[in-house]
Amino acid sequence: MKLASLKGGRDGRLVVVSNDLAWFTEAHHIAPTLQAALDHWEGMAPALRGLAESLEHGAVARERFHEHAAASPLPRAYQWADGSAYVNHVALVRQARGAAMPESFWTDPLMYQGGSASFIGPNDEIEAGDEAWGIDFEGEIGVIVDDVPMGISADAARKHIKLVTILNDVSLRNLIVGELAKGFGFFHGKPATAFAPVAVTPDELGDAWDGARLNRPLISTLNGREFGHPNAATDLTFDFGQLIAHAAKTRHLEAGTIVGSGTVANRDASVGCSCIAERRVRETIDSGKAVTPFMKFGDHICIEMFDPTGQSIFGAIDQKVVRYTPPA
Repeated sequence: MKLASLKGGRDGRLVVVSNDLAWFTEAHHIAPTLQAALDHWEGMAPALRGLAESLEHGAVARERFHEHAAASPLPRAYQWADGSAYVNHVALVRQARGAAMPESFWTDPLMYQGGSASFIGPNDEIEAGDEAWGIDFEGEIGVIVDDVPMGISADAARKHIKLVTILNDVSLRNLIVGELAKGFGFFHGKPATAFAPVAVTPDELGDAWDGARLNRPLISTLNGREFGHPNAATDLTFDFGQLIAHAAKTRHLEAGTIVGSGTVANRDASVGCSCIAERRVRETIDSGKAVTPFMKFGDHICIEMFDPTGQSIFGAIDQKVVRYTPPA
């Protein structure tokens, strides 16, 4: 089934969306919000699946689904933990600046805890105060889990994946550099993240989902031109079972926790990139100079994934970069 949150209030309004993303039906009689459904997933998931089947058969009241009316599936979350599971991406970045690659990066996932108090919708504008901040997009895969106990194994963690989606983990590259130099991680360099219009249960993905990784290209289009289409399963060093287990090493994960893959990246340069920073790194390695600029005000970024028939799986993240002016 495919689930979405229509805009309204802090946590949106849960709806079930048809497989072709054309229609939705209200789910408030089952759960008012997606978080409420995740809090009681075992009891509510069967009812939501039944509603999804009724929607497909035209047996319930339905309305047209408009992606611009959708918030992120979880408009806010108890926790947002983002990994860096494509270690070849990290290796390229470090190579470009002449930094050694610690061997542990290949055996122990990198992860940071992002801001989850408020996500922006898939068609909401990316607001930034200054182009000089180095505005970048990052196309990623994300999973949403139910309650995960501390110390869980990677194999057991895979069973806790309830929903899958894609996301744009917006980064302000020039702020990140200064923050990392302080030796205490980044904060300002990671503004609000945007997620696709819908999140889907793993069974919706068919053979593309093996229980812990998604075997489809993630397509990023910047200002109407394809920027990259790397496959999300290729060169994935740590699958989602491993990422969830890593996040739960010293804490329990509450239902509704989102775990991200980090920027989808393949070693094969011909498939392009899922962020500007990686293209700039490749340019630096190849020619000694980065030439692709970071995003400017007015730029558009679209991130989307399609099934083998060409049908959008999650809907499109389609955003414009705009200048933010603080209130007087």
